[in-house]
Amino acid sequence: MLRNDNPNILLIVLDTVRRDRLSAYGNPRETSPELDAFAARATLFERAIAPAQWTTPSHASMFTGLYPSVHRVTQGNSKLAESIPTLAEILGCAGYHTVAFCNNALVAVLDNGLRRGFEHFYSYAGAAPNRPVDARHSPLRRALAVRFRRFARRVENQFARSDRLFCISMYPWLVPIWTRYINYKGHTEQSVNDLIDYWRQYISRSAEHPLFVFLNLMGTHLPYNPPRDAIVRVAPELRNDRYAHAFMHRFNTNAARWSSPPDPPLKDWERAALRGFHDAEIAHQDGYLGHLLNTLRGMGALDNTLVIIVADHGELHGDHGFFGHGFAVYQELVHVPLIISGERFPRGVRVSTNVSTRRIFYTVLEAAGLKPPLGEADPNADVARLTLANATDGHPDAEEGVAYTEAYPPKTILSMLHRRNPAIIERLQLGQVRRGVYNGNYKLTTVGERVEGLYAIDSDPTERCDVACDYPELVAELQHKIDEFIAEAERQRADGDTSGEINPELKEHLRALGYMD
Repeated sequence: MLRNDNPNILLIVLDTVRRDRLSAYGNPRETSPELDAFAARATLFERAIAPAQWTTPSHASMFTGLYPSVHRVTQGNSKLAESIPTLAEILGCAGYHTVAFCNNALVAVLDNGLRRGFEHFYSYAGAAPNRPVDARHSPLRRALAVRFRRFARRVENQFARSDRLFCISMYPWLVPIWTRYINYKGHTEQSVNDLIDYWRQYISRSAEHPLFVFLNLMGTHLPYNPPRDAIVRVAPELRNDRYAHAFMHRFNTNAARWSSPPDPPLKDWERAALRGFHDAEIAHQDGYLGHLLNTLRGMGALDNTLVIIVADHGELHGDHGFFGHGFAVYQELVHVPLIISGERFPRGVRVSTNVSTRRIFYTVLEAAGLKPPLGEADPNADVARLTLANATDGHPDAEEGVAYTEAYPPKTILSMLHRRNPAIIERLQLGQVRRGVYNGNYKLTTVGERVEGLYAIDSDPTERCDVACDYPELVAELQHKIDEFIAEAERQRADGDTSGEINPELKEHLRALGYMD
């Protein structure tokens, strides 16, 4: 199934990175010089839209090409249906070596199906991380590690399924323990160095089959504890600000606030401190990203490699009365960075068309010369139409510049708020699904079935001015698009068939590899 010139594929997800905090996207602070240098030799998408507002559904969309309302992986205890093959499964069946280096426990530890298809999935998060070097240990030590890892994952999955356990974990005296001692943010340096070593060994073995490598970097997620040199470099005003440091210390231990609407609202100086510390975390991680890319380039590993760098979502720092990434579809949360380098992606080009990051799935398959196991009539089967390479001329492509985003409220966070601040749930309608549709320069957002606002994102990128009253016909048109989008999702989910009819040949491949029963 492989061509002689099949490219390697490197997918890097910068977890919880705000697009507007990157210097490549306009931050006056030089937070991302290494990413900027990569972007100068690649295609940068100005208007990439995450399909979801938090890690699990957003990754599921990139791995399946489907919106959350279709793949239904919208909660911590959700699991991807076996009828939906993942990107790694399809590539693996075609002969790719598939390997992951993941720092986020939501992807690496929870039993949600996102690890399916990877020959090797190295996890740097959770109480029992595993690395390639573990293979060098004695058989007894490896066996004990496997048993402990299984036990730890059962416990960690219980916290994702139990509202009570989740709420207990939010107590401030417990937060420093699990953020520090169970690798909450993984280990960026180890994962980057392990990836480099893996690729170097792959080259030394003269392997005939191409690589699909997935890397998730978690360094910019709360809690913010950047090294002092990173603060001095990008936020020097905070270097000796004892009030800012004291505030961040308190905030870092209050995990319940990380995803809750701030009540009372944060003060301006507090939000400035959060932005500064977030910028410093981005700058610190950017150094490791540069080390990875420069080393791989020096090895010749990127000569025939499709490289995709994207964020799964951003972060709200009190903007619009929200915090974290649990409930909204504001620009700061779903308007994400996306930079691609590859054969069909011109160097130094900035694309202004609205595109969904779910299309990474089709972009990878098109580059690999593969098709998803969908019926011919399924519009999602046409990778040649949905690849992001079609959008590089700056004009609307097959999707006509239309992209959707969805925010299903996380039930565990809602349960916590029911105990801590139930009034805010009704006041902000946090129990309702929020959606957004982008069409050209306009974005319509809805809460449940109600229109929340219409924004001209070109002139109002932070959505401060609702212009719905000025354009009632446009509101009706975009609301109709959302209604059609929901109806299409329901059609695809009909009778439990969420992805169309699976190709029988691929199904046999998946069974042979142990991905399906």
